[in-house]
Amino acid sequence: MPRTVIRSVRPWGGAPADVVLDDGLVREVVPAGTAAAGAAEIAGDDGILVPSFSDVHVHLDSTRLGLPFRPLSAGPTRWDRIMNDRAHWRTAEAPVADRATETLRRMIALGATRVRSHAQVDADSKLEKFEGVLAARAAHSASASVEIVVFPQVGIHLEPGVPELMDEALSSGGDLVGGIDPCEIDRDPRRHLDTVFELAERHQKGVDIHLHEPGELGLFSMSLVTERVRALGMQGRVTISHAFALGSGLAGAERTIDELAELDVAVTTIAPGGRLELPLERMVTAGVRVGLGMDGQRDYWSPWGNADMLERAWLLAHSQGWSRDDLIELGLAVATWGGASVIDGRTPRLTGVGHHPGIAVGDPADLVILRGETPTSAVMDRLPGRTVIHAGRVVAVDGELV
Repeated sequence: MPRTVIRSVRPWGGAPADVVLDDGLVREVVPAGTAAAGAAEIAGDDGILVPSFSDVHVHLDSTRLGLPFRPLSAGPTRWDRIMNDRAHWRTAEAPVADRATETLRRMIALGATRVRSHAQVDADSKLEKFEGVLAARAAHSASASVEIVVFPQVGIHLEPGVPELMDEALSSGGDLVGGIDPCEIDRDPRRHLDTVFELAERHQKGVDIHLHEPGELGLFSMSLVTERVRALGMQGRVTISHAFALGSGLAGAERTIDELAELDVAVTTIAPGGRLELPLERMVTAGVRVGLGMDGQRDYWSPWGNADMLERAWLLAHSQGWSRDDLIELGLAVATWGGASVIDGRTPRLTGVGHHPGIAVGDPADLVILRGETPTSAVMDRLPGRTVIHAGRVVAVDGELV
């Protein structure tokens, strides 16, 4: 990419600066008005510059954003919702590829240029949902980086042929091996996790496991995951999504947080609220890589989700009970740079409250200019007028791709 200068912008709400981008990286951060002219210039207009959003837990294969609203028809349990999706996904008004592509477009337009999407593979949909997410990634490859988790939402061993389907998907563009609640879904946690890690070893891929299991059960499943991370030397290549058991208040949760940090196992949250919230300050301070995601987006699981990760950062701060500016800015950091560190374990992680990374010389030129007086006001007000930059190039302005 040609040398680009962002004129008069405030990194993390600080002093006005010119930020020089070249070859997809931040090359200079100098006082406003002092950078030499570039081949391209972006008017910062005194906006707040932060790293672009990273949605590291989204289900592009199930989205219904932009389609007619349907009231939730699922029962109250997780299995009810899994089966509700199976019963209705083929009756959507558009195919998976079209729905995923449109939702990804909205996400990019609102500032997300790093995405990790789960794509369901099972005996019912086979590779159709996975291929729909592949099509969305291809459609927007110039505007965002998208990882795909091959996700066995209905379990790996409850139905025939699922390991083989996962194997095929991993050979066809899948980036990580998924898993889900090995005790509650397959009811055979060792076999479930052995299959996940065998596939990961065979394809030299990372792992991202949904773990909704609560309390002692969830901590037990996490211990089986960390046991395999340690034995296989997979530090920095494994993520646990949800990890609700870490918010249980049990003594074992404290020990597990420290073990996740030791083994460099990342965690993603969706700001679920209530007793499911994670102790994020404790986790970040301990050195756990933590990112944020939208999860489903107005799908057959729930009506929540609107493609806006700035709103999800607001929801994270609200659900954590944060009111201080430095804590709200931590939520914004988790939604941006925290997720970047989940995707790439080599990325320096958040170190605690008050850490504002992602705009130093040498950092990726994936950025978003927000409107507001301060980062906290940007989260609270969520004003229009964002400028989104991916790999040093403007990809969206005012909610539209360019």
